[in-house]
Amino acid sequence: MTERIVLAYSGGLDTSVAIGWIAEATGAEVIAVAVDVGQGGESLEEIRQRALDCGAVEAYVADARDEFATEYCMPALKANALYMDAYPLVSAVSRPVIVKHLVAAAREFGATTVAHGCTGKGNDQVRFEVGIQTLGPDLHCIAPVRDLALTRDKAITFAEEHNLPIQTTKKNPFSIDQNVWGRAVETGFLEDIWNGPTKDVYEYTDSPEFSPAADEVTITFREGIPVAIDGVAVTPLQAIEQLNRRAGAQGVGRIDIVEDRLVGIKSREIYEAPGAMALIAAHRELENVTVEREQARFKKTVGQRWTELVYDGQWFSPLKRSLDTFIDDTQKYVSGDIRMDLHGGRATVTGRRSETALYDFNLATYDTGDTFDQSMARGFIEIFGLSSKVASGRDERAGQ
Repeated sequence: MTERIVLAYSGGLDTSVAIGWIAEATGAEVIAVAVDVGQGGESLEEIRQRALDCGAVEAYVADARDEFATEYCMPALKANALYMDAYPLVSAVSRPVIVKHLVAAAREFGATTVAHGCTGKGNDQVRFEVGIQTLGPDLHCIAPVRDLALTRDKAITFAEEHNLPIQTTKKNPFSIDQNVWGRAVETGFLEDIWNGPTKDVYEYTDSPEFSPAADEVTITFREGIPVAIDGVAVTPLQAIEQLNRRAGAQGVGRIDIVEDRLVGIKSREIYEAPGAMALIAAHRELENVTVEREQARFKKTVGQRWTELVYDGQWFSPLKRSLDTFIDDTQKYVSGDIRMDLHGGRATVTGRRSETALYDFNLATYDTGDTFDQSMARGFIEIFGLSSKVASGRDERAGQ
């Protein structure tokens, strides 16, 4: 039986050429796998047909938008996942769901190898291959760009010589990856970190400089998950999509950072994540209202470690699963409403309410009705500062 290789297929030039390139280099049959995680553009059927026209023996397509939003974006939201305090893991959270479908396709079609279109310089090669090794330990991995010398100029020449049904003349200076959680843009003139991004870099967001009137939105959460917007029930996917539109129209969620890649280099990245950033801002504020102080402090540490693991391609690792358990436990009372103003590139919280709040008006007020016994404060301060006071006395004696 002829060897079969499953290829993660986007429908673009590189992966379309990779079908024939892999077949010629290895003699194997290629099965193209396209996974819709809300990246927009062409329909799955159009992508499927192109894969077959480019020489794939089978084309496996999956609409994973709801799965991605519910099982991958929502855990990131509950963790308030922002790598380097800025990047909401746009690409990193999509790789595990794609890996899951790649391995499923390999099982279904009897493939022994999985191929992806990553280079040898990026994070995604690690995310794909570590995930594949974990879910399919018997499967091999290859990367045509990295392992089979498939450069972009060779891809264009190959496509023209073989009359592949793919546009080869369009010159896009950027490398772009997008899904419903956000959009990532790199390369081209952005590699000079002194250069500012130009208008054509952005697609999910309008310029915050010329925002329309402020857009007030109320997001309802239940145990850390958005369940309604302005009182109308939504699924996680619908919540992200609606806030992508509304926050995007206000220029919310533009991120420009020099990022520490897993492979050890620094890389300039532009991200757009209007829905993700608005939801994270709302979720964090609701946690401020509902999560106990010491639990909240420790959760920040757990959330940062969770974020690093996912960024580094360890979605399926034992430690990440254990951290999920802790994070899920912290969300038990994260229910209620957050009101926000979306305007001028900002998502600003203006109101909070929750039946599970730890905020007690009678304890917090300075007016009549205050139930906080201020006489307790003097003794508390004496005890709280005692260890520092004793140490200070020791320092003085040692100095003499």
